[in-house]
Amino acid sequence: MLGAALIIAIGAQNLFVLRQGARRDQIFIICLLSSLIDASLILVGAMGLGSAIAAFPGLVPWASWGGALFLIVFGLLSCRRAIWPEPLQSIDEMPVVTSKRKAVLLTLAFGFLNPHVYLDTVILLGGIAAGYAMHARVYFVIGAVIASFAWFFAIGYGARLLAPLMQNRTGARSLDVIVAAMMFFIAASLIHEQLTAID
Repeated sequence: MLGAALIIAIGAQNLFVLRQGARRDQIFIICLLSSLIDASLILVGAMGLGSAIAAFPGLVPWASWGGALFLIVFGLLSCRRAIWPEPLQSIDEMPVVTSKRKAVLLTLAFGFLNPHVYLDTVILLGGIAAGYAMHARVYFVIGAVIASFAWFFAIGYGARLLAPLMQNRTGARSLDVIVAAMMFFIAASLIHEQLTAID
């Protein structure tokens, strides 16, 4: 759920995949590479940073509280967008892809040059994963990676159906309401776990 909430939030990378999907332009390689980029960063965060944080148990509560605060802020921003929706009307303004090489280069740029992706996958997911034992962390990573693959391929190949919906205020508002609800639910779970640990 956390992986899905972070991935579904519309940003430059998702706009790029959505636009290419609507035009059926190199969509398979774009969806696959976008998913692999997310998967690699999630793995680094959960197994790399997550393990480092787990080595210092005192940092785990800080990571959880920080993660909860981030989710609450992100949820509030989604609520703001739900009240004043921003339809995706800039799809046609994205650069045109005409070859696999250009598709790969643009996908790498959208995947690695976006600072938010590191906060979402490496820092936030990694910090939260640190609270789990290694065998449970593996399931956490698998779930987040599956959410990433499912989302990118869904919007890539379903773009012709999804794009018109997301270009009106009702569709944009519905997505932000769903994202906000998921963010608040997960934040509440993290806060509950920390308060229970204190008791």
